[in-house]
Amino acid sequence: MNHYYTDETNTLILVSLLKAHGIKKVIASPGTTNISFVGSIQFDPYFEVYSAVDERAAAFMACGLAEESGEPVVLTCTGATASRNYIPGLTEAYYRHLPVLAVTSTQHGGRVGNYVAQVIDRSEQFKDMVKKSFQLPTVRCEEDKQYTITAVNDAILELQHGICGPVHINLFTTYSNDFVTKELPNYRMIRRVPDCAFPKMPKGKIGVFVGAHEKFTEEETNAMDMFCETNNAVVICDQISNYRGKYRFLANFPNSQERDLGTRSFDLIIYIGYVHGAYINFHGKETWRVNKDGVIRDPYRNLTYVFEMEESQFFNHYSKGNRENTLFQICVDAREKLEHHIPELPFSNMWVAKETAHLIPENSVLHLSILNTLRIWNYFETPKTVLCYSNSGGYGIDGCLSSFIGSALANRNIEHFMIIGDLSFFYDINTLFNELPDNVHIMLINNGVGTEFKNYNHRASYFGEDADKFMAAKGHNGFKNPDTVKSICAGKGIRYICASNKEDYISQRDNWLKKGNGSVLIEVFTTDKDESDALKMMNSIEKDNSVKNKLKRSAVGKLAKRIIRGV
Repeated sequence: MNHYYTDETNTLILVSLLKAHGIKKVIASPGTTNISFVGSIQFDPYFEVYSAVDERAAAFMACGLAEESGEPVVLTCTGATASRNYIPGLTEAYYRHLPVLAVTSTQHGGRVGNYVAQVIDRSEQFKDMVKKSFQLPTVRCEEDKQYTITAVNDAILELQHGICGPVHINLFTTYSNDFVTKELPNYRMIRRVPDCAFPKMPKGKIGVFVGAHEKFTEEETNAMDMFCETNNAVVICDQISNYRGKYRFLANFPNSQERDLGTRSFDLIIYIGYVHGAYINFHGKETWRVNKDGVIRDPYRNLTYVFEMEESQFFNHYSKGNRENTLFQICVDAREKLEHHIPELPFSNMWVAKETAHLIPENSVLHLSILNTLRIWNYFETPKTVLCYSNSGGYGIDGCLSSFIGSALANRNIEHFMIIGDLSFFYDINTLFNELPDNVHIMLINNGVGTEFKNYNHRASYFGEDADKFMAAKGHNGFKNPDTVKSICAGKGIRYICASNKEDYISQRDNWLKKGNGSVLIEVFTTDKDESDALKMMNSIEKDNSVKNKLKRSAVGKLAKRIIRGV
């Protein structure tokens, strides 16, 4: 009989990455549900497999084996109540800080709670039993596969991250008896620095992507600038990145074009900061994350290293030698070329941003609401001393105005500017009935609908006007009644101004920007059609004229799409 590995991808990933990370000791308890895992390792000479019938004993054996060997130890058990017997031993491992990886095999998650034999709920663990717990479902698509790769790496690294301790993996199985995989695949490995040596910086195009970030210190900015200078790198930014150094590339405008201008593809992405704001279109062959928390964060599913350190330490380490930076100029040229070809836009949030972003006063704070406003105001540069923020953490519309007011209250000597859509504004309107400081400047873009859902490139646009009632919430909040917000402002002592066309706006713009006249709100009335048209015009300055894209845009292509959709 030939002995090969299972064909269950999640198990193959686990086995492969255990080997890649140097983990070889496994204590197996008998059962059916874990046969895919046990059957894949017992004939692999790399692994040291031990048998223990009683799972409670197995877990305590793992404690002794880990303590004496100084190595991580894997436990594997079947379904039913087998895993419950791990609790005493894993609790011991938790308090003794021993790296024990408990792999509990299970059936399909949909069977939990449905009176299926030998199926129990393993979705929650005791707080003092394991450091982390991961569910590894059956892999059915590429996203499942990449999630599983990241989760297994995370689980293995967590065993010895900071204070050592046990970790849990709940491994789903389909009970496949096809042990036909002759060679164990190699899967993406994630390493943590300084647990391992600093890797060599790849050659080619390097992009430092900055998610939401607090204000950079001068030291941090200088370290990033020097890194870019010596590594042919550019700093990919949106407004809330708040990096204002020499190599800032506000990427939304050029990277949203139909055609790739040479500013989207990178050999390496270095990710700093937190959740990004504006959905910038770019990709890298691999990603390195730099953050002192050392946590595995893998938004693009190509993470290979996590650097648990201050950003300056990372950039200073790699800022050695002399190298010409050609990439930044490519990015600058692409953006400047587009700026010279911006067409005459309809009256819209996009047009307002074009006419206003560069005029936001120096040393002020700009808040941008989720989502269309955040996207649009990333097409145009603001002055270097302006700090920008958005509720990109949870990425909801429900507190944008309140966050802005809170910031203004904390910094009464700094002018605060808010750009917000009507759905976000009315959702959070209660905050206007609190105390408002004099440094508040609110711009309400009121088109009477959730414009995000009406944009030409949003999936809801497929429904046309049928999207209005339930998807885009058209007609709420007075449906652009000019007296609704005006009366609220009058009751709160907020200076109210409005604009319904370009001439109105230009005449009122300085009144909104001006400091010293108390809190002010300008309501800008636009239409969802103009908003969508403006976005499309900005995104199609550089068209994709490939045969494939021409066919896609043609009447034939649109008809084919409708036939495929069955409409």
